[in-house]
Amino acid sequence: MSFEVMITSHTPLVGETDLKQAVKIFLNQIGYLSQGADSATALALFHDCFLMHPDKSWTAEELITRINTSRPTLYRHLNKLKALDILEETSLPNESEPGSKPKKGYMLRYGNFSKAWTFVDAHIRVALENYKISVDHIEKMAEKHRKE
Repeated sequence: MSFEVMITSHTPLVGETDLKQAVKIFLNQIGYLSQGADSATALALFHDCFLMHPDKSWTAEELITRINTSRPTLYRHLNKLKALDILEETSLPNESEPGSKPKKGYMLRYGNFSKAWTFVDAHIRVALENYKISVDHIEKMAEKHRKE
């Protein structure tokens, strides 16, 4: 799965006093929220489920019920959050069928958004370093061609 985050310079949101509004602004800034009707679902998934219950491992069925969405829509948003690496997959006992395979669960990595963000930060640093390596290579090739 590829890592993708939008990076632009923004003023920190420390002046924002409404939690849900701050989350919405932030998720827009990093490119997680789309501009369509689907953004309300994506916001509800992150805010209502993962941010408000950071140490809970959610099954897909619980999330579908909680945010009132379809399975494909849920997985589209889960995959975006997993690509950022702020969600982790867990195993939950299948209580409806004792002895059967555990169910897959999803929760905020480390049960803490700030700690989970360290993974995003690490991915950004690697991506920027890769850009720098490419830029240096292009510059060396350009210098060589200018000398010819």
